[in-house]
Amino acid sequence: MHCPFCAHPETKVIDSRLVADGEQIRRRRECTSCGERYTTFETAELVMPKVIKQDGTREPFNEEKLRLGIQRALEKRPVSVESIEAALTHIKQKLRATGEREVPSRMVGEWVMEELRSLDEVAFVRFASVYRSFKDLDEFRAEIERMSVQASVPDEESSQ
Repeated sequence: MHCPFCAHPETKVIDSRLVADGEQIRRRRECTSCGERYTTFETAELVMPKVIKQDGTREPFNEEKLRLGIQRALEKRPVSVESIEAALTHIKQKLRATGEREVPSRMVGEWVMEELRSLDEVAFVRFASVYRSFKDLDEFRAEIERMSVQASVPDEESSQ
């Protein structure tokens, strides 16, 4: 790394420490030419895939947009901030794990619904009603019935 004071190309690392819960490395450096010291921070750069929207347009993955959608579904529901952050982390891990440069927004939406279903069923129904664009009350009722059937299946299997 070039020295920010004299632009000399060689510096030496004096000290390294993990910071930000292990997400960054803080390094103290010293220029071998002028002797000035300075601090640098190193983080892993993980490229997230682009999201292909319903209309075919592509946009960069936006974590804040995802967070806001989940928070909107969970508004006034008894779910901790830690649980929300864990759900976001799971979704981002799934995105990276695809290994793809682009993923359909539908896939991201399904992952959000999986996470919401495990966090809070009311939030799941809220999100699903907007995401799946229920046309009428019958579609809404059918989704709730489908959820009820899915919820009862594990109970029946565990009693056998």
